[in-house]
Formats: sequence, C-alpha cells, structure tokens
Amino acid sequence: MSVAKRWNRQALLVGALAVVAALAVAACGGADDNTLTVYSGRSKTLVQPALDDFSERTGIEVLVRYASSSEIVATILEEGSNSPADVVFLQDAGALGALSEAGVLSQLPDRFLHKVDPRFRSAIGEWVGASGRARTIVYNTERINPTTDLPDSILGFTDPKWKGRIGWAPSNGSFQAFVTALRLQLGEEQARQWLEGIQANDPTVFPKNTPIVAAVGSGEIDVGFVNHYYVHRFIDEQGEGFNARNFYYSSSDPGAMVNVAGVGIMSTAKDSRAVAEQFIEYILGTEAQEYFSRETFEFPLVVGVPSPEGVPPLETLDPAELDLGALEDLRGTLELLRDVGVLD
Repeated sequence: MSVAKRWNRQALLVGALAVVAALAVAACGGADDNTLTVYSGRSKTLVQPALDDFSERTGIEVLVRYASSSEIVATILEEGSNSPADVVFLQDAGALGALSEAGVLSQLPDRFLHKVDPRFRSAIGEWVGASGRARTIVYNTERINPTTDLPDSILGFTDPKWKGRIGWAPSNGSFQAFVTALRLQLGEEQARQWLEGIQANDPTVFPKNTPIVAAVGSGEIDVGFVNHYYVHRFIDEQGEGFNARNFYYSSSDPGAMVNVAGVGIMSTAKDSRAVAEQFIEYILGTEAQEYFSRETFEFPLVVGVPSPEGVPPLETLDPAELDLGALEDLRGTLELLRDVGVLD
C-alpha cells in the first residue's frame, strides 16, 4: 500500500483545514529570494523565536503554516506538486520518513547531513535531525524510588500493581511514534499485548505530555510516559522543589527511544532552493542548536554544542537501534490503538 493511501484517512479528516491553510499561505505571495515558506509540525511557542532570529539575521521573510506533523504530511500529500511549501520542519522522524517515501523531499547537501550522527538523519539523505528528545518515565519523587520501585523494562508497567498509577497520552504524536517503534522492535502481537496490559491497569488519559508531568508532580499519578524535556521546563519554572524527575531506560530497552525533530527541503522548492538551504544551515548552526538546548531542553545534534543543563549528554544514553525514518507507518499504529480501545 502506498504512503499516500496510508495517510488518506488523515487527509480526509484535515482536508478542509488544509485547503484553507494552504490558500492562506499561498495568498502571501510566491517564493522569491527573500521569502521562505515553512510548514511546521513543531508548535509556534517552541520554534517561532528561532524563525524570527533567522529572519533578522538574513532579511528573509518566513511564512509559516503551523499544524501537527500528521496534518502537515496529509496536507502536502493532498497538495502534491502545487504545494507552496519550501521547507518542512516536523516533530518526529516518522513524519519525515513518510514524506521521503512519498517522493516529495529532495536530496540534502552532504555538508548538512554530515553535521549529525547517521542515526539522526535520513538513510538516503532527504532529511536531517535538528534536535533530539528521549522517551522517559516521569515519576513522583515523594512516592517512587527509581532504583527499587520502577520495573526493569517499560514492558513491566503491565504488572497489576501499577493499576491506577500511570498517565499516558495516546492521542499525542510522540507517544504514537513510540508505539510505532514498539511495533518495529517487538512485532505487532507483543506491541498489542503491551497496550492491552497498560489499558487493563486503568491509566489516566491526558491530551499531551505537559499535563502528565503536572499530574505526576502533584501526586495525582505516580508515573507517566513522556518526552524528557517537559520535566526540565517545570523545574526551570518552579525550581528544584518540583516533585517529578525523569528515569531513562537503557540497554536498548523498548522504553529507551531517542527520536528527532528534523527538517527537509521540498522537491517543489526549485526557485527557492538557495533560501531553503540557508534555513537548513541556520537550524544546524551554533545559534539555533544552542537555542534548542537552552530554551527547549532538547538535545542538540551537532557535535560541539553542549546538552541542556541537568540533562544527561546524548552520548551517554543507550537507545534501541532504529531506522527512525522507518517510523512512518502511523496509520498502522492508529489502527492498533483503536483496535485495542485506546483511541476511539
């Protein structure tokens, strides 16, 4: 089955929104030497400061269409060769992999690809990671001793003793990317069994990661499945007394996943190719990498830029070996989540 068909259901759901958004972007004018159109699956609060800095440094006007990464993929597949997008900036490698498989991304210069570890870039050179995030267990520091209380593997949270103590966000893109990785590592049946086991433990459902971390910090729940940087944002705002911390699985446990947000240049961006490459060069430059490390607490992927304060260096983590671009089968993950009753 083609990528376009696999994403068709999402395209139908967001079709009306996509058309309106595409028209709005197109209405801003065609691309030229001083204009760049970016489709961003990263939230405005996270990336707009970096985009503004790029504009100030270069004089290039950036026109942005914000939506979830899955909506961006569906939109681009519907727009086809008429897409006004020059660059995509998406929150996970699976979405970038879907666009690569669909043939809508172009080859990036080696000077960009070689700035990051091969694990964090396209195997065929069509996208490159901009920043990294690790999947972690956030735990309440007053109720959990991570050394003695947490299971040896994320698979252990299916034990009935965790009933009513877990928080998760099944509708969140980062969680769905994790489940996709779980399917690749363990196979469909074991991934299904894990989801059914967690579901049997009556987890509290949240719309995204931030309220999970807040609930763990307040003691509403004991643990949650999140990305690493949310805890650090809470600590930055509330101080070291915030009652939640991260636990990182290692030894290639399924819970030890490092995903990336990344960028690619659209194959339709012929007239704005030079401007698009300027943007990629900026995102992989010291200023932007330090911004992601300092302000969003994500892992910088370019060698020489230090990890965020209080976050373990990326090289000390021991994630499972995955082709991140192979995480593109979101449709299969959504079908599994619905089939086990995790999603409606």
